[in-house]
Amino acid sequence: MEMDKKYTPALWVCILMDLLGCASYAIPVLGEIGDLVWAPISAIIFYRMFGGTIGKFGSFFNFIEELFPGTDFIPTFTLSWMLKRVTEGRLVARKAA
Repeated sequence: MEMDKKYTPALWVCILMDLLGCASYAIPVLGEIGDLVWAPISAIIFYRMFGGTIGKFGSFFNFIEELFPGTDFIPTFTLSWMLKRVTEGRLVARKAA
């Protein structure tokens, strides 16, 4: 069964999730080990928050981004929030036309 969210998650939650992902920079060596635990958790949260196509692609990208060293700075949740808002805006504009 396809899970398709009809809402966009709150921006502040997305920013918070991105900040949690960057927290591994606080402890250089241990942080990368912590990313091994955080990557799958973050991917699951991402999919649950966004669902649908964005959730599927984004959770995979988020998992890889959190797993590889030095890529935690990418704000995956916030960028996906912006993408979701743009696509929702286009759908609303298309329905209004």
